[in-house]
Amino acid sequence: MERRLAAVLIADVVGYSRMSEIDEARTRLLFHSDLRELFEPRTAQHHGRLVKTMGDGVLVEFHSVVDALHCAVELQQEKARRNAALPPEQRMVFRIGVNLGDIIVEGDDIHGDGVNIADRMQVLAEPGGIAISGTTYDHVKSKLAIGYRALGEQKVKSISEPIRVYRVVLDPVTEGKISGARRDRQSGAVHVAAIGIATLLFAGLTWWQPWQPGGDASVVSSDTRPSPVVLPFDNLSTDTEQGYLADGLTEDLTTELARIPGLFVISRNAAFTFKDKPRLPSDVSTQLGVRYILEGSLRRTGGQMRINANSSTP
Repeated sequence: MERRLAAVLIADVVGYSRMSEIDEARTRLLFHSDLRELFEPRTAQHHGRLVKTMGDGVLVEFHSVVDALHCAVELQQEKARRNAALPPEQRMVFRIGVNLGDIIVEGDDIHGDGVNIADRMQVLAEPGGIAISGTTYDHVKSKLAIGYRALGEQKVKSISEPIRVYRVVLDPVTEGKISGARRDRQSGAVHVAAIGIATLLFAGLTWWQPWQPGGDASVVSSDTRPSPVVLPFDNLSTDTEQGYLADGLTEDLTTELARIPGLFVISRNAAFTFKDKPRLPSDVSTQLGVRYILEGSLRRTGGQMRINANSSTP
């Protein structure tokens, strides 16, 4: 069994399952088009090796972690340019994770903690973004024209010790800069707010219970559990960076509601298909099969943050 230190890049498609449900053949065609026209040439350009595809994911190995992150940045920038010219239903969005660590080599395949951590970084990346481990950051922090947002130490699946995590900011004006301490506190406040909103929403559903027999038959399905969806919260601040907090609030609310027994909560990926789009409650209900819609906004002014939330039924 061979072991070596390597930089690992893993990319995964956001909302792939839902895209496949709508049109499986077209989704596979789009994925393989990106693989052939984008991932393969960029990987070769940065001296990487495309190890394999994994359903809707791509695994790449590099000798240099700088090359790995440089490749990731160019992949996301080029993908954003391509998506801008496509209709929404043809846009394939990736999350990318990069890690520098020890890997196990078996033939042409690689695995081990070095690969597992790269995969966990991918999960923590924003749609269209990149997340990297602390070992990666330590080697690349001053070598590329990008910035970084520290997420602190995160406990991730199948890894015993917490991992330092950073999100890449794809803006040259942030070159070499790192943010995070202030936003970590903001994120904590947002998480607390999410718990409170989720609790109040569930209390309202429990009191009202229109899903019980005798309610409107038009909204009764074979699954009688209340089915809420948390739509992406709007960022009403002039600071576009607060969009990350709005997305974080959406994710936290979805997670907290999913912890409550008796609810059938629509996934985050499905909800984010409505991000930045006009949306009527009736359309959301029809497309996602939900009875309850939670949406709202986040506004930061000076040192204060205001979160508004409201729920509705179609």
